[in-house]
Amino acid sequence: MLSDIKIAQQAQMKPITEIAREAGIDERFVEPYGKYKCKLDSGLYASLKDRPDGKLILVTAINPTPAGEGKTTTSVGLGQAMARIGKKAIAALREPSLGPVFGVKGGAAGGGYAQAVPMEDINLHFTGDMHAITAANNLLSAVIDNHLQQGNELGIDPRRILFKRCMDMNDRALRFVNVGLGGKPNGVPREDGFQITVASEIMAILCLASDLADLKRRLASILAAYTYDNRPIFVRDLHVEGAMTALLKDALKPNLVQTLENTPVIIHGGPFANIAHGCNSVTATRLALKLADYVVTEAGFGSDLGAEKFMDIKCRMAGLAPSCVVLVATIRALKYNGGVKKADLAQENLDALKAGIANLGAHIGNMRKFGVPVVVAINRFGTDTQAEVEFVSQYCADQGVPHAYSEVFARGGEGGEELARTVCETIAANPDAPERFAPIYDDQAPIPEKIETVCREIYHAGQVSYAPAALKAVKEIETLGLDRMPICVAKTQYSLSDDPSLLGAPEGFTITVKDVKVSAGAGFIVVYTGSIMTMPGLPKSPAALQIDVDENGVIDGLF
Repeated sequence: MLSDIKIAQQAQMKPITEIAREAGIDERFVEPYGKYKCKLDSGLYASLKDRPDGKLILVTAINPTPAGEGKTTTSVGLGQAMARIGKKAIAALREPSLGPVFGVKGGAAGGGYAQAVPMEDINLHFTGDMHAITAANNLLSAVIDNHLQQGNELGIDPRRILFKRCMDMNDRALRFVNVGLGGKPNGVPREDGFQITVASEIMAILCLASDLADLKRRLASILAAYTYDNRPIFVRDLHVEGAMTALLKDALKPNLVQTLENTPVIIHGGPFANIAHGCNSVTATRLALKLADYVVTEAGFGSDLGAEKFMDIKCRMAGLAPSCVVLVATIRALKYNGGVKKADLAQENLDALKAGIANLGAHIGNMRKFGVPVVVAINRFGTDTQAEVEFVSQYCADQGVPHAYSEVFARGGEGGEELARTVCETIAANPDAPERFAPIYDDQAPIPEKIETVCREIYHAGQVSYAPAALKAVKEIETLGLDRMPICVAKTQYSLSDDPSLLGAPEGFTITVKDVKVSAGAGFIVVYTGSIMTMPGLPKSPAALQIDVDENGVIDGLF
């Protein structure tokens, strides 16, 4: 079989102006970045404001193997399949980070015959949004250190600077660094660190901002540091929000591309779901809802991470309500959750499947708690045996949940028609789903109550343990009056718990909260559990070692 990149390079792409026209976008709102990608001007949404919204479909997943289970592939393929059955649909996805692209997991443009293209551009620099976010983030860090160097008028305590530098690459060596070394001309020495760009609060702000004015307001509200006398310092105190907004002005505009089958895809924003809120931008989703009858969006990793944050953070802030949740599962991931090693997942193992399928049941139950109907999409692999397929089908029937097998990786939109019809039928049978939808906690509740609700209802934990640093942080956030916000839990993606080795559907365990920080600009409180890191490292054999480019500029080995 051809590799993803070879399939993408054979695509017959249409000019992006033609894709935009077919999607009902007036050319005056199209800002081309070459032939096959463009930015969509902010005036487009205003021109469509009187149109009714389409139906919002969230694609999420069970707990994955390290390679992922095809959630983006399913999202792209479902968009293609919708078009094949005569529906007007748009996929609204996240932008890839260079960290996974050169690491282990791969990009975020889909795979096989369900990809967004131009695949190389999307997975590499795209339209520069990631770089703009990185620049705005690091401008703030530079201004803070310059303020210390130039006399420190605000009295910032160098030991209590909360805001970190970032870069869009996995680099464990930068998690903890010392800056300002080399004598007085080179700044004030202090401990600092980097996080990956997709974990930056600037990324979250870009994805949650409704417009340019809201973006600037949110940037000004970032809690950057404390003074020696324990006063908070916000970005507005440093007067740099205007410059940061200028760097992000174009990055705030959603990006339009196409699938291999020339259906439209809006790709914008890319926070990880294990260390950030895991959803594409509010501006992209709202725009897609005005342009299509069905909008397929996705949220990172399993339903315990991206989907919970989509419901409790993004939908709450943006006034969105999904009509259906598509829960992606693979037989190999179910066997992995049943204890099978990654190298042995291609072999039939009904005992492991029976043990691991409880993970699927836990995620079905999680999503039902939000009042939204669920469809299970079983992403089928060639190694799945008939006995395994029949067992999973019977399990879904016993759970009373509609399901469909998806073969979009191998067959494109044609391989997703059964799934598309099942989703449309489920939406039609549940017309009041958006009205039934509700977050699972009150954002005005105390921080511990919100944490314990998510840990109990979504992770199935028995209790929550707080490190002393976390308890101190909660009190500081309460003192600032910033505790009445949604929470964003940073947690491993490989388990419902905070222990990546605890697979399946564990219950009654203890979640350990090691720290709590407020992202006042983004509008949520980040809760750090277990050993989660906001700057990943590269694996022993990173994907970067397989990537090359020939003398004609043709890239190979990307996937």
